[in-house]
Amino acid sequence: MTDTATTDLDQRLEEYRVELTGYCYRMLGSSFEAEDAVQETMVRAWRSHDRFEGRSSLRSWLYRIATNVCLDLLNAGNRRARPMDLTQPGTAATAVLQERAEPTWLEPVPDGRVLPGGADPAETAVARESVRLAFVAALQHLPPKQRAVLILREVLAWKASECAELLETSVASVNSALQRARSTLAATEVKASDPVNEMDEEQRKLLDRYVRAFEGYDMKELAALLHEDAVLSMPPFDLWLVGQAEIEAWMLGTGSGCRGSRLVPTVANGMPAFAQYRRAENGDGFEPWALQVLEISEGRITGLNSFLDTARWFPLFGVPERLEGEAGSTEQTGETQ
Repeated sequence: MTDTATTDLDQRLEEYRVELTGYCYRMLGSSFEAEDAVQETMVRAWRSHDRFEGRSSLRSWLYRIATNVCLDLLNAGNRRARPMDLTQPGTAATAVLQERAEPTWLEPVPDGRVLPGGADPAETAVARESVRLAFVAALQHLPPKQRAVLILREVLAWKASECAELLETSVASVNSALQRARSTLAATEVKASDPVNEMDEEQRKLLDRYVRAFEGYDMKELAALLHEDAVLSMPPFDLWLVGQAEIEAWMLGTGSGCRGSRLVPTVANGMPAFAQYRRAENGDGFEPWALQVLEISEGRITGLNSFLDTARWFPLFGVPERLEGEAGSTEQTGETQ
């Protein structure tokens, strides 16, 4: 292969990286495993391109390779989950912080890594819906091939015949797998949540109130923003809490070290998110503490997902390693004991 042909192939393959990463993320539930799977897909495609006979499109061929890579990984038996999938809810009074090692947890992902740009607003909304934490967690309950069928058919809008060709099976088998996958998802009762929408004035006001309440550590105000059945989770700990009263009690008890934190907005899984920084022990600036991913529905916060492994998440999301300055006006304003 000439240098020009090599460059041309590299550019053609690269055009599909983001959408393939989105596909692999939905399949695997891990942002890092998804990127590794796509890299392996690209390597296999590059090595075998001379044997690609063009009987299908390059895109279909890449999805076939990516699917096989994901199925190989999933056959190892690792299933990503949320704390709510593994344990019963705890209480603030009796909470025990038990850490679970990798690979356990469903991981957050930046929108830019999995959602191709340039799509029209309707397509963007559908794409964001399909990378929500709750939806991707529900996908993990499906057997791997059912998972692939459902993503290809319902998220990426492939025809049954195209799926059958990719999976080397029959259209009847694809339709049967899709029906079983739909039934399983229906049984999991995936909760709705609103995608981030900078044009939504009500959502913006809700997020502004949340930032003021959290940075000011006004837990009465923060609790008022929560749905009565809101859930707080903190991977890698398997503890999770349900309800305004439990979350408020946690934040004023064990979680009170978050007092005086600063929040920097970002977006994760199509949802509003914040990089949280706690005040450094020596008082010099603010240090990374958590990536908060918020789930919102009908004007209330229904989920507070705090991912604590900031050494992994902050570089991935491109947020500052630390913040300088004093706590200033955010310190303990409006706090409720």
